[in-house]
Amino acid sequence: MKHTIEQPPARKLERGLQNRHIQLIALGGAIGTGLFLGIGPAAVLAGPSVILGYAVAGLIAFFIMRQLGEMVVEEPVSGSFSHFAYKYWGTFAGFASGWNYWVLYILVSMSELTAIGIYVQFWWPEIPLWASSLFFFLTINALNLSSVKVYGEAEFWFSIVKVVAIIAMIIFGGYLLISGNGGTQASISNLWNDGGFFPKGLLQSNGAGGYQGLLAALALIMFSFGGLELIGITAAEADKPEKTIPRATNQVIYRILIFYVGALIILFALSPWKGITTESSPFVTVFESLKGFEFTLFGKTVYFTSLIANALNLIVLTAALSVYNSCVYSNSRMLYGLAEQGNAPAFLSRLNKNHVPVLATIVSGLFVAVCIIINKLMPENALHALMSLVVSALIINWLMISVVHMKFRKHYKNGLAKTKFPSFLYPLSNYICLIFLTGILILMLFTGMKLPVILIPIWLIFLFICFYVIKKSKNETR
Repeated sequence: MKHTIEQPPARKLERGLQNRHIQLIALGGAIGTGLFLGIGPAAVLAGPSVILGYAVAGLIAFFIMRQLGEMVVEEPVSGSFSHFAYKYWGTFAGFASGWNYWVLYILVSMSELTAIGIYVQFWWPEIPLWASSLFFFLTINALNLSSVKVYGEAEFWFSIVKVVAIIAMIIFGGYLLISGNGGTQASISNLWNDGGFFPKGLLQSNGAGGYQGLLAALALIMFSFGGLELIGITAAEADKPEKTIPRATNQVIYRILIFYVGALIILFALSPWKGITTESSPFVTVFESLKGFEFTLFGKTVYFTSLIANALNLIVLTAALSVYNSCVYSNSRMLYGLAEQGNAPAFLSRLNKNHVPVLATIVSGLFVAVCIIINKLMPENALHALMSLVVSALIINWLMISVVHMKFRKHYKNGLAKTKFPSFLYPLSNYICLIFLTGILILMLFTGMKLPVILIPIWLIFLFICFYVIKKSKNETR
């Protein structure tokens, strides 16, 4: 009698992300340093009309989220949009989509770790930039290597801090407006004073009112929403994705209106927009105007300005940690998905006992560590070129999601099958997104952001060469 040796079942990604994790991960993806620190340059270009810009860009981001959401609810697998590009568009599309996303967030990781070091120096200037960056690099990677539940829990609390901070700012700002304690400069009329709601015409030398300033700002505004697609990466590890993903996706649009548009209305009402510079954000401008506020705490006089400065630094530090935490998670899962497709080395698909793609996490971390060294050694203009590649990769990512979704829907239409979570206004919303994103590229050519646009075809050609070489080597080994 022959005895067969039973093989242990293959490890798979564990569905350890609960509804509350998915909700806050989706929300955290929409709230980052782009809101707290990145509004300044956009506000300088557009004035109060930047509020409308965030509303429009938020709607486009929501359309893209619904398109991605429809696909991941139907097929909650690892690799997310890279998987769908590979399956419904072609092998090169899957290869390019996955590696483009991975490189994008390797570079974002580098910038966020650098920012973390700068925020730490606000309190302890004697700590070297590399030391604090290295500490949080090791800490966040260790959290992600433990289990997906630990990642979800960490991101949950990071997002809670950001959400509470924005709600507190909106409530406190509203109180200052209603009570009159915001000073003589605080008035709702700030939204249309000093040139109107559209005060800056980019192409007009005298700075007269016009829409050009808003159009130029849109190119900056769109990048504040980078990270919303993270909800697609979580699908393979979400508990009951057919319920949690639609709920989180649908609620994003309301939260964007509250956290972005609501906060900006309050802040622009509290402080005249002309006081904003490219080096600051409306948050900083408003709170600096409260220099006269002070109170006693434990027998000591506390100046409100210093309290707010410390609070803001804690918030932006939390936002940067949240973004880096998500980068570590999403990069490891994308690399894992590429390995499963055969577009990355097979060893990267190995999981540890906690169902975490440990080698994909470590390899991604090693590249980020190299980027930290490059960031310290290379001159500033070289770093600018790398960050321009982030912009290019982000646009490619969004364009591919919209195109792949149309191919996905065509496949299901031919099979006469209905999807569980259909996107809004298909295919009209897809064409709106494609036209809008193409328009953003055209605007970038005329508003001093040519480099990211020029890099897109160069980057795609490079990816195709890599794809061709790998495919040829595979054929030769068979």
